[in-house]
Amino acid sequence: MTFASRSSIVLAVWACLLGWAQGAPAPVAASSQPVGQSQAPPVTVVIGSAAPLTGPQAAYGEDNTDGVRLAIDALNRQHISIASRPVVWVLDAQDDRGDPKRAAEVARKFVAAHVNGVVGHLDSSCTAAASPIYFKAGIPEITPSSSDPKLAQQGFDTFYRIIANDYAIGAGLALYAEKGLQAKTVVVVDDRSTYGISVSHAFSRVARLVGLQIEAHETIQANVMDFSSLLDKIKTMNPDVVFFGGMAAQAGPMLQQMRGMGIKARLLGGDGICTPELARLAGAAANSDVICADGGVPLSRMPGGEAWQRRFTAQFGANAFQLYSPYAYDATMVLAHAMMKAGSTHPAVYRHDIRHLDYDGVTKTDIRFNRDGELVDPAITISSFPEGRKTALSK
Repeated sequence: MTFASRSSIVLAVWACLLGWAQGAPAPVAASSQPVGQSQAPPVTVVIGSAAPLTGPQAAYGEDNTDGVRLAIDALNRQHISIASRPVVWVLDAQDDRGDPKRAAEVARKFVAAHVNGVVGHLDSSCTAAASPIYFKAGIPEITPSSSDPKLAQQGFDTFYRIIANDYAIGAGLALYAEKGLQAKTVVVVDDRSTYGISVSHAFSRVARLVGLQIEAHETIQANVMDFSSLLDKIKTMNPDVVFFGGMAAQAGPMLQQMRGMGIKARLLGGDGICTPELARLAGAAANSDVICADGGVPLSRMPGGEAWQRRFTAQFGANAFQLYSPYAYDATMVLAHAMMKAGSTHPAVYRHDIRHLDYDGVTKTDIRFNRDGELVDPAITISSFPEGRKTALSK
């Protein structure tokens, strides 16, 4: 079934439901069997998932959505009841295409459909466009991937982030460059996206503090794949490190071209490049000279990581996993368990139970959030790609 058909089914269900206006009780699904006095009719809970499902970031978006889907399937197998009513959990997956304008359209669509909660968006720019819409509607959103620190500084009590932000990722990479790599000089490159600018600035700020010399800060256009002009400049500067603020879709080809031009600088980047997609795109150029960081820990170090990975692989295939799906899974479970704790599926009621839920998830035990919606005690992991395989170096 396509994402479009899934979304159509969800919208058709909602169109048949009567009277759930803003602020009214959660919608009730019609029962196919006569309901006895001892059995309350089921309630349908819709979780919206927003990510790029087409375009250069589709692998990430599919990964995110698969994480939500796996959680929805697990919840339905548990036959959960909330306020003595059985719950049917439904996924509404929408393609925001990695475009902020489209992300705002998706957010308005979710609001109109009265989804109970949202997992997303993937890109920081998309989350920035959508989060005011969710806040106005009072719908909680948990992003499993958007790392721009500014997102948590808007005063929105509907916003939550289940990974570390760019301050932690950028700082960790700068410290590793200075102490672990003994680097002295750096060229910083960003893709002009909200994410790329945020993580590169976080890296640069700490890099200067620890004594690294930033030779230049260059920018590239999104989706450009010919880096010859940029790399000519970098080659003349001969830096120890090139830091790239952007995604694997551009980092992979850029790395190949760097090595083809004889540029030996190590390539560093944040979670945007810290994925198997980089190795696929860069080929043999993805090796131990590539250093990345992501806002969490490897699956092998997650409390429920290995068991979760077996389930994920069995359902979606060995090559489906990228990076964010376990966080999307936990984000879905946090929404569900907040509803259970509150005894209500209505966003206006249960969203107040998200912050102090203390949920033990796949990615982390004791998942809870501070008043800004940031994850309490986040971790980062530094990784490399020996023989093209992402491998954790440190925590």
